[in-house]
Amino acid sequence: MKADILLGLQWGDEGKGKVVDVLTPNYDVVARFQGGPNAGHTLEFEGQKYVLRSIPSGIFQGDKVNIIGNGVVLDPALFKEEAEALAASGHDLRKRLVISKKAHLILPTHRLLDAAYEAAKGKSKVGTTGKGIGPTYTDKISRNGLRVGDLLKDFDQKYAAAKARHERMLKSLDFAYDLAEAEKKWMEGIEYLKQFQLVDSEHLVNNLLKDGKSILCEGAQGTMLDVDFGSYPFVTSSSTVCAGACTGLGIAPNKIGDVYGIFKAYCTRVGAGPFPTELFDEVGAKIRALGHEYGAVTGRERRCGWIDLVALKYAIMVDGVTKLIMMKSDVLDDFETIKACVAYKVNGEEIDYFPFDINEGIEPVYVELPGWKTDLTKMKSEDEFPEEFNAYLSFLENELEVPIKIVSVGPDREQTIVRYEGE
Repeated sequence: MKADILLGLQWGDEGKGKVVDVLTPNYDVVARFQGGPNAGHTLEFEGQKYVLRSIPSGIFQGDKVNIIGNGVVLDPALFKEEAEALAASGHDLRKRLVISKKAHLILPTHRLLDAAYEAAKGKSKVGTTGKGIGPTYTDKISRNGLRVGDLLKDFDQKYAAAKARHERMLKSLDFAYDLAEAEKKWMEGIEYLKQFQLVDSEHLVNNLLKDGKSILCEGAQGTMLDVDFGSYPFVTSSSTVCAGACTGLGIAPNKIGDVYGIFKAYCTRVGAGPFPTELFDEVGAKIRALGHEYGAVTGRERRCGWIDLVALKYAIMVDGVTKLIMMKSDVLDDFETIKACVAYKVNGEEIDYFPFDINEGIEPVYVELPGWKTDLTKMKSEDEFPEEFNAYLSFLENELEVPIKIVSVGPDREQTIVRYEGE
């Protein structure tokens, strides 16, 4: 048995949570492999809306195993808050969720360091969510991190040493802070975390595969935020691409099956960083309003623009995508004309590949397609799609050279249409 992977192909916020929830009935296991509580996966069904930050989106399917993998960074205080909210709505996680001992812990001082570093950058700030993700991954790479498995032995000593080290750093940055309340909540989160099964997740995942269990690996953020292949330095601190599932769960490359690439029918981005197709006019504002484009975790306004096929082709190449999933198609229902960026103009020269630097001087080259001017939200099958929408899908498939397997026509679980049934 091989593990399938679900990835975002843009700058995050593509709608991965809903798709994982839709796909979960086909799998025995759902596993998160990177990122932290800076990424919110929103799911809507049965009149309820849920935002998952660290917990895998398969948690709503009671008979599934859910794994927080070693590549994830976990904030115990936020995890407790999230898990208790789910328990209050009838979803008890203790029988459904296991946590890797090798996952790194986000300390209260990591969040302070995040704020201090951003403040020090001034106008050059990256626009982080302030959740301490970057400093936690920095400690991981510099071999100073604290892991979930450390709860089992000499935890107090290890925590005290990490805290003292961070406080020296904060002092050198001349950053004023009050740690007491945050630390109290964090310690309560630590005690709560001890109720869960802490596992050697790499052994668990590979044994499940050996036993013929089907696994869906759930990514956070998007390919264009990858620390290596994204729009550096305006990226996240982890590997958001397909290879990140291998390192974030301990799965060998030859154990990877299908790679589902998820994208919006347009583009969005949160925070600072280049965005070649960003719209600063009423069209961008209209997309934001219709798509409710505000961060699931931060509430920040998302920047909006037309779909960027140059960046999308690049993401598909890096990830080895085998099937595409298009989200928020219905947001474009009311537009007379739809635009798609098919090339960049750089210093007067037209290129069709994603370059080393897109921080400045990039002009998008668009093609225009007729809008469908039809309400997609009530449609139950692709047989109902208007001609213009089918033309848009065909155009994208021709450009991207990968089939669009699933089309989302609304936020609810039921507003999901599977195409090419049986293929």
